[in-house]
Amino acid sequence: MRVELPSHLETLPAVARLSAKWVFVIGALSALAPLSIDTYLPALPALSDDLSASPGQVQLTIAGCLVGLALGQLAAGPISDSVGRRAPLLVGLGLYTLASLLCAFAPTVWLLTAFRIVQGASGAAGVVIGRAIARDLYEGAAVVRLFGLTMLVGGLAPVLAPVAGAQLLRVASWRGTFVALALIGLVLLVAIAATVRETLAPERRVSRGFAGIRTSFAIVSRDGDFVGYVCANALPFAAMFVYIAGSPYVLQDVYGLSPQAFSAAFALNAIGIVTAAQIGGRLAGRVHPRRLLACGLGISATGAAGLLATALVDGPLVAILVSLFLVVGAIGLVLPNATALALRHHRDRAGSASAVLGATQFTIGGLAAPVVGLVGTGSAVPMAALIAGLSFAALVPFAVLTGAD
Repeated sequence: MRVELPSHLETLPAVARLSAKWVFVIGALSALAPLSIDTYLPALPALSDDLSASPGQVQLTIAGCLVGLALGQLAAGPISDSVGRRAPLLVGLGLYTLASLLCAFAPTVWLLTAFRIVQGASGAAGVVIGRAIARDLYEGAAVVRLFGLTMLVGGLAPVLAPVAGAQLLRVASWRGTFVALALIGLVLLVAIAATVRETLAPERRVSRGFAGIRTSFAIVSRDGDFVGYVCANALPFAAMFVYIAGSPYVLQDVYGLSPQAFSAAFALNAIGIVTAAQIGGRLAGRVHPRRLLACGLGISATGAAGLLATALVDGPLVAILVSLFLVVGAIGLVLPNATALALRHHRDRAGSASAVLGATQFTIGGLAAPVVGLVGTGSAVPMAALIAGLSFAALVPFAVLTGAD
C-alpha cells in the first residue's frame, strides 16, 4: 500500500521505488541497539576479569545501555515530532560515535556503565526516529511489511555481532569491540547525512515545548489499545534481553560452550528472528496482524515453558537450545506486528508513540537483564524462570486491552 508523500517530498521518487532505500536505512538504524548490546557478549567473562568485576556488575553495563536506550527515545521521539526527523537523527549518531570511543577507554566497570548509558541514549535516536520515518511514509499492511523487511537488515546485527565480537577477541581485547561500534556509528552518520532527506512535513509537526510533548504523551498513553500492544511487545522483548544477559554464562560456564560455539548458537537464534519476520511479512495483508501477533506470543510462551521445564530437571543442552530458539525466534513475529498495531492510530505523533513503545521495551529489559546475575548464573533455572514469567505475562495485556478490528 502506498501513501501520498508530504508536499516537501514531491520531488523525490515514489515511495514504492524508494522501498529498498528505506528498508536499508530503517534496518540499519534499528540495528544500533542489538549491535551495541550483542557485539561484546562473548567478551563478558574476559571483561569481568580485566576490570575485576563480578558477573552482576558486568551485566549492569548491559542494563545501562538498555536504560539509555529507553531514556533517549523519550527525548528523541517527541523532539523529532516538533523539529523534524533528520536533525535529531544526525546529532544522535554523532554522540553515539563519541560515546562508543569513551566506552573503549573506560578504566573501571562503573565508568563503562556510565558511558554505556550515554551510548544507549544517543543510539536511541536512530531506533525511535527510524520507526517514525516508516510511519511517515507508509500505512496499514505496508508498515508491517516494511518492519518485517527491515529485519533482514537489522536482523543481521544479532547474527553478525556476536560472531564478529568472538573473532575480534582473537586479535584485540574487549575494548576493540567498542572501537568497532564507533566506526559503525561514523559510517552511518556519513551515509545518512548524504542520502536521507526530511520525511516530516512542516505542517504536520506538533507544537514545541514541554507542554506539547506532555500532550503528545498523554494522548497516546490514554489509548488502551496502544497500551496493550506496547506491553505485548515489551514483555517478550525483555525476555529476549534476559536471554542476552544470561546466556553467555549459562551456555559457556554451565554447558561448556566456547566463545565461538556460543556465538554460533546466538546467531542461529537471530536467524530464527529474521525467518519469522519474513514469514510474517509475506502473510501481511492476507492475515490480520493481530492474529500474527497472537501466533508469535504463543510460540514464545511455548518455548519458555519448555526452557523452564528443561532447566528444572537439568535437561540436555539440545533441549535448552531448541527452547531458546522458539522464544527468541518468535520475536520476528511479535515486534513487527505489535509495532504496526501500536502506531496505526498515531501517525501525527509517530515520534512520541514510537518513543513510548521503545522506552517501555528497554526499561523493562533494563530492569530484567541484571536480575539473572543477581540471583545467580550457576544454573539455567534463574534465566529460564525470568523468561517464562515475562513470556506468559505478555499474554495478559494482549488478551485484556486489545481487540480485533
